Amino acid sequence: MTSMDDREKAFENKYAHDQALEFKAVARRNKLLGLWAAGLMGLEGDAATEYGKAVVKADFEEAGHEDVYRKVKGDLDAKGVEMSEHLLRKQMDDLLITARQQVQAEG
Repeated sequence: MTSMDDREKAFENKYAHDQALEFKAVARRNKLLGLWAAGLMGLEGDAATEYGKAVVKADFEEAGHEDVYRKVKGDLDAKGVEMSEHLLRKQMDDLLITARQQVQAEG
């Protein structure tokens, strides 16, 4: 291989690695968001854990984060928990930062 081929392969490997880390971080954020929302809705123990898993699964409905937002917002509304769009989206952003830090720390 030439030096350019080696560099190209290295860039491809780094991109794939970064994408895998981001996928893990988003899944972790969704779980953390689900656990946070579960607490607001009065869910504990296994019920909270299952809700966290349901939020993770909701992210596979469509590309982007809107499917997760709609699920959590709809569930909070259904339980009578007051939550503005701004606060929920801020929590999603904050938890993504936390999740990225956790995934990075795990290596």
